[in-house]
Amino acid sequence: MTIFLSTERLVLRQFTEDDADALFALDSDPEVMRYVSRFAPPDVESCRERIRTRFLPFYAQYPSYGFWAVVEKVSGDFLGWFHLKPALDYVFHQEAGYQQGDVDLGYRLRRASWGKGYATEGARVLVRKALTELDAAQVVSVALIENVASWRVMEKVGMKRVGTFEMPGYGLGVKYVLAREEIV
Repeated sequence: MTIFLSTERLVLRQFTEDDADALFALDSDPEVMRYVSRFAPPDVESCRERIRTRFLPFYAQYPSYGFWAVVEKVSGDFLGWFHLKPALDYVFHQEAGYQQGDVDLGYRLRRASWGKGYATEGARVLVRKALTELDAAQVVSVALIENVASWRVMEKVGMKRVGTFEMPGYGLGVKYVLAREEIV
């Protein structure tokens, strides 16, 4: 298990195929997926396959970027994941106006983890790393306009709302940005 970052309460580490059950539980919760996707994974094996074919190769292709399993330090419980990846890898990068050098921040946490500051804590450390160590021009993130909790996390880590755009098949999205020169 390779640890990417840790905070006071969290460990962000590489996924392993052993995380498939926890990922399936996360992605099968309709409230968690409410603003993300209309499609739940069909089974645990599909999550194992996503880890094997999407998450694991990402670490090799993009050193210092990827999808990071987030675990609570005290309990060892899987809380969800964060991603930090080249923004042009995002499916709606053209609609969002992402540019070369932008880094995309994303997160998904179990419902039991909501409201405890975990999303802000993890996002804050990833934004700082991207802008100070990984030479990102800016960190970008999006959410559906209805997903107020998600864009509040972006605001808490210093990102600024710069506009809206249509996410085909999903609705109106909001775009947030924090440029390297804006960090304190």
